[in-house]
Amino acid sequence: MARRPTPPLSFDADLAALPPALRWREWMGRVEAVIFAAAEPVSREVLARVVGPACNLDLLIDDIRAELKGRPYELVAVAGGWQHRTRKGFAEAIRVATGQGGRDPRPLSNADALVLMGIACLQPITRGELGRFFGREVSRDTVGHLRRLGFIAAGPRAPQPGAPHTYVTTKAFLTHYGLDTLRDLPDLEALEDAGLLGTDRLLAGDIPPGLPVGEGDDEADRDGLDEGDEDG
Repeated sequence: MARRPTPPLSFDADLAALPPALRWREWMGRVEAVIFAAAEPVSREVLARVVGPACNLDLLIDDIRAELKGRPYELVAVAGGWQHRTRKGFAEAIRVATGQGGRDPRPLSNADALVLMGIACLQPITRGELGRFFGREVSRDTVGHLRRLGFIAAGPRAPQPGAPHTYVTTKAFLTHYGLDTLRDLPDLEALEDAGLLGTDRLLAGDIPPGLPVGEGDDEADRDGLDEGDEDG
């Protein structure tokens, strides 16, 4: 386990010598700087290292967000932390200027999106259980692709014969779709608006045909993980 960084002894988190208004402004600057410099969402624990114990981080974040109104980027709660993100209205400008931002760098097929939705809503769930949910086998290729994208990972083993591995979504899934926790998962209509799936695809059962449900499940579940996966 990586050791938690220890602030230098000279670092003054409390800023007790400053007047309250100046202290608050300095804390705001520190928190925003840490979030801006991070490639991943920054947790409350990390931010607490640069402010005093008297600082209410939620109020501080609210003040930073208020100052960013009208700016082309915003501060969002995602994957249990906070992250700067460009506002959606500027995606086209970014695409024109850089060739990026206009399309998802990790596009999902209809089948991938449906399986990811099933795992997100029903986790922890085995591949066999996913097949029974959709009424047809979910292929190893689909599950393996979602793992390679980093959207899902192996969960605890299921209390079933052969103790197959279950699958769960990851922090990368939350980050990619702008969710703070799994409780923020939207309903089917909102998922469709976000491009994650279409209700018409769900009703059509847009999963590539495989074995009839029940055939081959035992063998697939005994394997535990897809080809190339390892425990942990």
